[in-house]
Amino acid sequence: MVIVTSAAGFYLGSLRSGISPFNTGMVKALGGIAVVTCGASALNQVLERTTDRLMRRTSNRPMAAGRISLAHGLIVGFLATFLGSLYLARATNPLTGTLTLLTAVAYVAIYTPLKRFSTINTFIGAFPGALPPLIGWTAARGIIEWPGVALFAILFVWQFPHFMAIGWMYREDYARAGIRITPTLDDTRYAARSTVIQALFYATLMVGVSLWPFFLGTAGVPYAAAAAVLSLGYLWYTIRFAGILRSPDSSDAGERSSRQPARDLLHASIVFLPLLLAAMMLDARGRLLF
Repeated sequence: MVIVTSAAGFYLGSLRSGISPFNTGMVKALGGIAVVTCGASALNQVLERTTDRLMRRTSNRPMAAGRISLAHGLIVGFLATFLGSLYLARATNPLTGTLTLLTAVAYVAIYTPLKRFSTINTFIGAFPGALPPLIGWTAARGIIEWPGVALFAILFVWQFPHFMAIGWMYREDYARAGIRITPTLDDTRYAARSTVIQALFYATLMVGVSLWPFFLGTAGVPYAAAAAVLSLGYLWYTIRFAGILRSPDSSDAGERSSRQPARDLLHASIVFLPLLLAAMMLDARGRLLF
């Protein structure tokens, strides 16, 4: 998803510059971003190798399963993160290299440790999580501009219903590992209520945020229509997600049924974002294919 959203940002930024997005610059930018992303992932697994062993969904990760040593993970993580950022600074521009490095540092050094101490980690982690499309934009343009910020805002808002669904589905796993997120709060009914409220707030906000590129002139009326339909659909699945409130702490059968709305919202979120970006790219102003 990092590569997909970065590519969208680069594509739209290239069109704003009046050049074809299909050039060697895109390959260099996406290659560097991919390397840094891999490095940040490795360092994340270094820090979470103990908690990853406690969760079924992560217990088979290389470091958690012991297939890769601590030294191996550290070396790969640091080298990929810093060399990838340096490469981006030289191959694209210093701003892109700096933003990419800051994203990795915020993800690894702030968000990851915070997961053990406070539920605010979800909000903090949404910032580095939303930067890839802005990084793609700066790789093409060399500056931060409002259309790039709009892409950042879309990804920032999108993450909350998406992650609340994941958090509710795997709340037992997260609780077992001692990771503090809203769905794992001690009072299950309060946890469900707070999880739903956050998801609904951001899904409602998405309706307006998804239209921001239209008002900025990045895309036209066809995109605005598609964005309205997609964001209302996202909101609809989030409203259905509120069904978890009916039986948040019931028997095993009830728990399985309460996970279904979360699973449906997760699937909807995974479909929503690529479709929204595709609609924006297809209707982008100044399209230049060759």
